[in-house]
Amino acid sequence: MKHISTFGASDYQISDLQLLRNSTDADAMARLLAPCPIMRLAADESIAESQIAHLYIVLRGALAVATDTRTGMADGTISKILPGESVGEQAVLDEEANLNAITALEETDVLMIKAELVWQLIDESHVLARNLLRLLSFRIRAANAQLRRRQKLGEFYRQLSMIDGLTDLYNRSWLNDLLPTMVATAQGSHVPLSLIMIDLDHFKRFNDTHGHLAGDQALRTAAGVLGSALRPTDFAVRYGGEEMMVLLPDTSEKVAVAVAERLCERMRQALVFSDMRLPLPHITASFGVASLQPEQDEQSLIAQADAALYRAKAQGRNCVAWQQTPA
Repeated sequence: MKHISTFGASDYQISDLQLLRNSTDADAMARLLAPCPIMRLAADESIAESQIAHLYIVLRGALAVATDTRTGMADGTISKILPGESVGEQAVLDEEANLNAITALEETDVLMIKAELVWQLIDESHVLARNLLRLLSFRIRAANAQLRRRQKLGEFYRQLSMIDGLTDLYNRSWLNDLLPTMVATAQGSHVPLSLIMIDLDHFKRFNDTHGHLAGDQALRTAAGVLGSALRPTDFAVRYGGEEMMVLLPDTSEKVAVAVAERLCERMRQALVFSDMRLPLPHITASFGVASLQPEQDEQSLIAQADAALYRAKAQGRNCVAWQQTPA
């Protein structure tokens, strides 16, 4: 970056500067700006960081501005500053060094105005103050819109991270995040909460016999059984491997057992293979049911459902067991 002139010695006019456009005291503004340097940047050259806040106005060429490079907030967003436009207003108002990374997109002439002179210009020109306020208002609205987009995108990715990619069920991260809240809500409101642990029977043997692609299809089929048989207020989770879980808010143990029996029957009827020469069932599953007890936490509830699941396996699989094994 090299000093090529001053504003007063150049051919540029006050009308070339958007912040002073339509100024009624252009001559006075020109006199104040006359000693301000005009710097020339080569293409791809950056404005060196300065401890003194400046307002930069593009007179010719174009600048690329990447914001907040030292705050950890940069997200790759680049603003293009064209002739007449400015950058650095926020640094001037904050009286802080400019944190923006400013680079010339082509050979560019830039008018540099120190912060103290900007304040003097504001005092002298109501037009500048009004234009600056309008510009900052526009940038605040644009920043808020960008923030809302980031928040929506962040929520989208957060939700995406909570979904199992193979089955489209909620995943373990979702469970770890939501189950403690569901348990606390149920305990505080004195409403029932039931949980069903599900394990596909002999899944390793299924994979070894039919291959892992068929195994993946079996998992998707089982997930489809859960998704199609539950209420909108219920939740299905892939707990890990071939284990799944169903959460039933505001559901007693008796109703949860009935839900598990229905799921067990639908699992027996589910088609993994389109070739119907392979007789049903294509897959079966074992189900363990537990209902939240007073003072119980989520880990104890899961352990109780898991114990019931092992009882179902001990009873021959392809069946339902719950806290108290029926006679």
